[in-house]
Amino acid sequence: MSEKGENALVAWLRERFPPDADRVPVGIGDDMAVLRFGQSLVAITTDMLLDGVHFETDKQSFELIGRKALACSLSDCAAMACQPVAATVSLALPNTLALEDVKCIYEGMAQVADRFGCRIVGGDTTSWSGRLAIDIAMLAEPLSPRGPIRRGDAREGDALFVSGPLGGSLLGSHLTFTPRLDLARQIAPDPALHAMMDLSDGLSMDLYRMCQASGCDAELEATSLERAISPAARDLARTTGRTPLEHTLHDGEDFELLIAGHPDLVQGPYGLIPVGRMVGKSASRFRDGLAISLSQDAPCIALVHPDGRRDRIEPRGYEHWK
Repeated sequence: MSEKGENALVAWLRERFPPDADRVPVGIGDDMAVLRFGQSLVAITTDMLLDGVHFETDKQSFELIGRKALACSLSDCAAMACQPVAATVSLALPNTLALEDVKCIYEGMAQVADRFGCRIVGGDTTSWSGRLAIDIAMLAEPLSPRGPIRRGDAREGDALFVSGPLGGSLLGSHLTFTPRLDLARQIAPDPALHAMMDLSDGLSMDLYRMCQASGCDAELEATSLERAISPAARDLARTTGRTPLEHTLHDGEDFELLIAGHPDLVQGPYGLIPVGRMVGKSASRFRDGLAISLSQDAPCIALVHPDGRRDRIEPRGYEHWK
């Protein structure tokens, strides 16, 4: 690889281990992989959470830590409109951790597992002198006969929506969020829905990934984004020196859904917040003085202001191993 970073690694892995239309119709690069068993499709996702990165055991309860660990995988299920069926839990436990603490981790998981019909069916347990690590593997099945909803099926002219307010997750919502499975069940059969993914690494980063997968660029409307700024983003901006809009664009772990589809989706009973549109590459790169030099494959995201000004948005969300 010529560069370091999670995005570069995933791009290499996708090329090195391509999907198989017969057995693996969806491979590396989506929120879940999808396998074919006879006439059935089974989706699978894994999430590893680390003490000091995704949670802090010296500040947060073990129940909330366990809850978040399972909820992250449930959010992947929501992103591809799949019903969770079963999960395995693998733990790397610090030698100093007590049995009651470990039970609390599992009880936190049970809170969201029971709510969304997901069984915990096994896993692995190890111990060491390091910090707590939790790895979840989850199996699911598509909620709709149309199959899983992918991030790469957005198209030019699609409207862009988010399922709720964004930014400021650091103030606590990254531990207490509710995976958007109820919305996924509701919207999955709608033919106006084209593409979907969850917002785990920030709107700017995840929209960049949707654009890359779909072969499009995107425009975000500054006025519309005002509706997507969470109260937490405004509170956090008072202490960080960054604007509420910056937190909305670049903070990770919102775990809302990013949705692309026909503009009529806004009229549905889904409570979506419109934020922009998918556009052809020439439209966003060479209009109103925004001409930029990019490789043909690199998406461009433009922020359009009410007066017509256009700013390029860099994907500055969270990226591991950068």
